[in-house]
Amino acid sequence: MEGVSVRKIKKICVFCGANSGKDVAFVNAAFHLGEVLGKRKIDLVYGGGKLGLMGCVSTAVAQHERQVLGIIPSAFTVNNLVGETCGKEIKVATMQERLVMMMEFSDAFIALPGGFGTLEELFQMISWAQLSIHNKPIGVLNINGFFNGLLSFVDHAVKQEFITPRARKILISATTADELVDKLQAFRFESDPALSKLKWSPSSSQKEKLDLTLRL
Repeated sequence: MEGVSVRKIKKICVFCGANSGKDVAFVNAAFHLGEVLGKRKIDLVYGGGKLGLMGCVSTAVAQHERQVLGIIPSAFTVNNLVGETCGKEIKVATMQERLVMMMEFSDAFIALPGGFGTLEELFQMISWAQLSIHNKPIGVLNINGFFNGLLSFVDHAVKQEFITPRARKILISATTADELVDKLQAFRFESDPALSKLKWSPSSSQKEKLDLTLRL
């Protein structure tokens, strides 16, 4: 990455499935991502528990003696529904509070294969970046073409002029963990001149947190 200024990333939030998926490559890639984060001395923020790919990536990061923070709704902890979090755990009341806290604690975001929850988290972070609520890099690890359809849809939305070319740049993709982390570090946020003028209140207290329910 010679000649490119590198963003300092200390904590990455990983969104991924609570299932392991059909292809063993998903599990292997989740473990490998955790190893890459550990070797690069990057800590992990994730949704807590030890199920599926979430358990794989958190276990790998912890094995490399990096900090792991699981942010989990209290409802998921009843009857040990999702298993024990690998590292420190913060319990929250709602899914929205969980996502806001993930944003606040992280320097960048990576999505691994997953279902509706993973996709919601990914697109929520993208829409908040578009609104200039944050300027942190966001990427998908496209394992065995898992995100090909999603990326094609996003490009289709650009062609149909529902997503601007500037906003399209928010979503980064790569096929290997090292390449993706490199791209996140090299990312330069390009805000929309109009949206960058929006004034968002600081999250100084629990009651005064940003109203981030807007979806585009």
